[in-house]
Amino acid sequence: MLNKKSVDDINVKGLKVLVRCDFNVPLKDGKITDENRLVAALPTIKKLIADGGKIILCSHLGKPKGEPKPELSLAPVAVRLSELLGQEVKFAADDNVVGDNAKAAVAAMKDGEVVLLENTRYRIEETKNGEAFSKDLASLCDVFVNDAFGTAHRAHCSNVGVTEYVDTAVVGYLMQKEIDFLGNAVEKPVRPFVAILGGAKVADKLNVISNLLEKCDTLIIGGGMAYTFLKAQGKEIGTSLVDDTKLDYCKEMIEKAESLGKKLLLPIDTTIAKEFPNPIDAEIEVSVVPSDAIPSDMMGLDIGTETAKAYAEAVASAKTVVWNGPMGVFENPILAKGTIAVAKALADTEATTIIGGGDSAAAVNQLGFGDQMSHISTGGGASLEFLEGKELPGVAAANDK
Repeated sequence: MLNKKSVDDINVKGLKVLVRCDFNVPLKDGKITDENRLVAALPTIKKLIADGGKIILCSHLGKPKGEPKPELSLAPVAVRLSELLGQEVKFAADDNVVGDNAKAAVAAMKDGEVVLLENTRYRIEETKNGEAFSKDLASLCDVFVNDAFGTAHRAHCSNVGVTEYVDTAVVGYLMQKEIDFLGNAVEKPVRPFVAILGGAKVADKLNVISNLLEKCDTLIIGGGMAYTFLKAQGKEIGTSLVDDTKLDYCKEMIEKAESLGKKLLLPIDTTIAKEFPNPIDAEIEVSVVPSDAIPSDMMGLDIGTETAKAYAEAVASAKTVVWNGPMGVFENPILAKGTIAVAKALADTEATTIIGGGDSAAAVNQLGFGDQMSHISTGGGASLEFLEGKELPGVAAANDK
């Protein structure tokens, strides 16, 4: 899965190139409020323009569930992309995505021109990987480029189905970067390799915990899921978030770490409060107690100061660090200290630091550490599945080198 052909391995001059991008951007009143995903797609698009291809872009946006929804049209994306590229991106407004409008726009293209198709999820077949829509998409192009890592874990028409009807299917620069960083971190990391897992639920990370224990030297657990581990060790966790159905699993993982000779770090102290903040950024009274001394009427909402120090020390000696999931309720300034401490430790290290999408990506960006990380993944679910060691259909579908 790590050795795929990329846009650097092909010659697209004069060819029609369908590029699957991730333009699933937040919109408010028809305006794009965060254009990170557009900016991330530019290197691949610019490369294909410079090489003289005819560039046909496609993406999903939101969940229109197989019917046209004007508020989920990609029209605003075409406008903003035109500005970012400094050339017109022609929008093919077609409720059926590959309709007369799209076909006419593609037929009229000259080398180096760019067309954007309508939201691929306007077609009901898209998420079911239906043959008809896959063939429609393939009929527009000579070459397919997948640059949408955010949907790589889903087998849809616009990232997997289309490849069955196109001879040349390669990955773009964004996808290549994800494969290089995430894939290589897990398959052939420079050691010591430290993995940090946080977030609310153990259930979301079952396979990730097990897979990473086999690959890493030290596994650090924080966030809400730490309390299930602490309870599994027989500790009193008060009213903290817990998944009682996963206590045996946590015990197994603690034993697995021991039998493999891996370090498994759990919180030694915790930041507690009477209740979850409401609203999430509300002023809240907290105190820090040892992890085995949480009062029965209090809940843990962040790692404590000693834990933050211990986690930062573990990161300081690492050569590769993968982090997925915050250490506490980072949206609240009072409960963000643990997440900030870990983010700062990653920013200060010489190691390769990889942030696995989702909440952890939001956290490091919001806290101002984003530009100090080696790589921030663009896919939440996709990066989790990559860390689980699963094959991602969108990556697997590209031609091997």
